[in-house]
Amino acid sequence: MQPLIWYEFTTDEANRKRLEAHAQVVCGGSVTDLNNVFAVVIGSIIDANGDFMDRLGPSLRAIVRPGIGVDNVDLAAATQRGIMVINTPDAPTESTAEHAVALLMAVAKRVVTGSRFMQNNDFPRTELFGTEVRDRVLGVIGCGRIGRRVAEICALGFKMKVVAYDPFLTNLELPSVEFTNDLNDLLERADFLTLHIPLTPETHHLIGEAQIRRMQRGSYLINAARGPVVDEQALIRALQDGHLAGAGIDVFDPEPPTGDNPLLFMNNVVCTPHVASYTDRGQGAMRSGVVDQLIQLIQNQRPPFIVNAQAWPGRMA
Repeated sequence: MQPLIWYEFTTDEANRKRLEAHAQVVCGGSVTDLNNVFAVVIGSIIDANGDFMDRLGPSLRAIVRPGIGVDNVDLAAATQRGIMVINTPDAPTESTAEHAVALLMAVAKRVVTGSRFMQNNDFPRTELFGTEVRDRVLGVIGCGRIGRRVAEICALGFKMKVVAYDPFLTNLELPSVEFTNDLNDLLERADFLTLHIPLTPETHHLIGEAQIRRMQRGSYLINAARGPVVDEQALIRALQDGHLAGAGIDVFDPEPPTGDNPLLFMNNVVCTPHVASYTDRGQGAMRSGVVDQLIQLIQNQRPPFIVNAQAWPGRMA
């Protein structure tokens, strides 16, 4: 009998057919209505806590998250139950890095504000004074796949002076990039600050009131990581009083943001709805990466991207 795999959402026909050669696949509906679920593929909405795992019963062997973030999965609970948590960390790297750079350039060049003015038949060039980025200091917090790629694009492409910090690393060897272990030093030097860190208890509000006020007056903040790594209310205050010149935001706290969130209405802010990885190649790589690893798991092969490696081989092996 083929194992049962449940998707929270629909997937493309080609990858579904590829997986259906090895498993029974159900997309949508309520997973708790199903019996003997082998694996679930979820997005960021479901709270995959211990209760969720227990409701699915002892057949559950894996929780799969397309992309990188697994902050809505209780890793300790999964590991305790022998349930593997699998992601596709390579897949969204290029798309997310490009989006972060696009936000940086859009806010520096006042692109969205200029477009809004022209849609209203206005042409106020003097009100759209932008910032040239060459030789400006880019502070990169988080030096994983995405952070390193952003650093590379900005250092080599824009000739920015890139300074990088990672709370989980003590050193980084990357051409044209300076590494620092001092977060305050980076904050004080950065003309632009871009965030590429996972959401963990240690990184929650890593950038709060004190950190934002350490940044230079007139600097910019870019967040394409997770909303709660920034104290959003502190960010709003700094934008309103002019301490920050602008921000590019792809993630919010809460998410989606409420309709009255001031960030949505500021001319010095560019907002996008958590779509940094939503590109043709980015989504394609995530979907195929999910199926590749599920097939490996079904064939009792170790998938390459198990977040809680100690859960392998799982409680059903």
